[in-house]
Amino acid sequence: HHPGPPPQAAPPPQAAPAPGAPPGGKQLRVEDALEYLDLVKKRFEGQPYVYNMFLEIMKDFKAQTIDTPGVIDRVSRLFHGSKELILGFNTFLPPGYKIDFVNDTMHVRRDPPA
Repeated sequence: HHPGPPPQAAPPPQAAPAPGAPPGGKQLRVEDALEYLDLVKKRFEGQPYVYNMFLEIMKDFKAQTIDTPGVIDRVSRLFHGSKELILGFNTFLPPGYKIDFVNDTMHVRRDPPA
């Protein structure tokens, strides 16, 4: 048997990125997703169908039934008028996509993959 424990490998770099870390390396954290869902639920308390619709959209997105531009389109229409929810949806977008508002007009920036 080996004398002593094997040397420790360095822990995988999977700690949460420091605030201000550039997007791209950012993995979606479950807490972020849950927090966002909670926000949606509270915002549309009197309209549970909006929340359910959002879950449906996310299911399709996960299953890749709809692509990123498609999901952005559906979510922005669903949350029309709720700028912070639309901006909050950036959390779920793959690297290279970013929703921005310029004078209350939504823009989707798409950076070509590096």
